[in-house]
Amino acid sequence: MPNIKSCTDLQSNYNEISALCHETREPIFITKNGQGDLAVMSIEAFEMLNGKYELYRLLDEGKAAVKEGRKRPFANAMKDIKRKIIDGQIYCRAARCFTAANKNAALLMERGVL
Repeated sequence: MPNIKSCTDLQSNYNEISALCHETREPIFITKNGQGDLAVMSIEAFEMLNGKYELYRLLDEGKAAVKEGRKRPFANAMKDIKRKIIDGQIYCRAARCFTAANKNAALLMERGVL
């Protein structure tokens, strides 16, 4: 169930809401005048979310490549991605999204999706 707080709660109880964001690693939805206004989350949760989006983008790219007959071993692709991060061709804040993408790829492989 989503955590919903008012903007008044955010102003009055910032430290409590911040701690809740860090503990749950889930967004907290902030309302203004009874209507949804913002979603607030910890930097860690945000980076994990971005890592997931990057993984999904790469998976979509891979699926398209397979359909077009362009494919190669997973390990080779990951080496190229690491190289592009190191060379600055792919931006990842301290390479965290790559780490998150690796973890998510490992989970998907365990589940038989990859």
